[in-house]
Amino acid sequence: MAEYQATTPSGREVTLRFEAAEHAGRLASARRELKARGLDALLVFAQESHYYLTGFDTSGYVFFQVGVVTADERPTVLLTRRPDLRQALVSSLYDDVRVWLNAEGARPALELRGILEELGLKGARVGVEFATHGLTGANCREVEAALDGVCALTDASDLVRTLRLTKSPAELVYVREAGRLADVATRAMIDATRPNILDSAVTAAGVGAMLAEGAEMPATGPLVNSGPRALFGRGVGGPRRMGDTDQLMIELGASYCRYHVCIEHTVAIGPVDPRQRDMVTVAAAALDEIVEAARAGRELGTLDDIHRRVLDGAGFATERFAACGYALGCTFRPTWMDVPPMIYSGNRLVMQPGMVFFVHIMIPDTRTGLAAGVGQTFVITDGAAERLSDIPLVLHQR
Repeated sequence: MAEYQATTPSGREVTLRFEAAEHAGRLASARRELKARGLDALLVFAQESHYYLTGFDTSGYVFFQVGVVTADERPTVLLTRRPDLRQALVSSLYDDVRVWLNAEGARPALELRGILEELGLKGARVGVEFATHGLTGANCREVEAALDGVCALTDASDLVRTLRLTKSPAELVYVREAGRLADVATRAMIDATRPNILDSAVTAAGVGAMLAEGAEMPATGPLVNSGPRALFGRGVGGPRRMGDTDQLMIELGASYCRYHVCIEHTVAIGPVDPRQRDMVTVAAAALDEIVEAARAGRELGTLDDIHRRVLDGAGFATERFAACGYALGCTFRPTWMDVPPMIYSGNRLVMQPGMVFFVHIMIPDTRTGLAAGVGQTFVITDGAAERLSDIPLVLHQR
């Protein structure tokens, strides 16, 4: 894992996952976009944006935490809690780090107002990252009340997110390593699958394997659903003991320096139902055709058109999902999905080199009780998409 030493304008030494020059370029791009939108500043609430712009890496976004980035060269300011102070000082390029203290009746939004007034932003047009887990509804109401009459607020949730959608060469190094780790974990999970064990033991095998190889815990846990739960589209609490004849759906995201890569596979335990083998064959054919069609200059929604055509033609129109994937990148809890964009029919986003997408083809057939799912992550290039997994798209047997 790369570490880069840098010095802030105030003389503070920091350690980063990317070179300071890359962060400077990202910040400059964000400031250009602020100016293009006629905005004077951005209130950064998304943890992904903190990390992308300054390198700041923490889980403290679950409380009130905000960065202030102006459209000009005024110092960037972070307002956070005391437990996050040290990380902000040694692993971020924020020029100025302020702390609000927990106390009965504490209102950090009022401290944010003071920072904006101090920066000369009274009466300014300020963008806000509303669409993020880093800004709860309650905190949003506090911000709007505190800044009423002080600034004109507008939604700028997409500003940094759009910049993050296209990965730099340095980011793709981390993405490819996450892909390797995802394969390590998934192979360990397939190998660990056998009758009469808890499906949670399979989860443990995958998580242990990828952590031992250098991953960190992903932004959400693996989906490891067995038996009738293999038809679920989400993970579920409570382990289940697998039988002599069973099925297991594995969807896993591996994380490296917060960059995620996902893969999905189906495992049959005991005798294989030919119908399930055929379902996986259909899903794999759809995925292969989608990856082949994933080219720069094409609209993202055309990938879901393929998904719908192949599955509908095979008789699964009522069983398939309404979307077949989403963007991936640097994400924090509670999800590895870096959305928007989702991959759904009609999405007019034009794919560009450096974008990273996860496509999964799931067939939860409630008519038979059988499930099939395959999924891979790939990078859009100047030619054919670059797949980040080499595990065969087959029904795995144990």
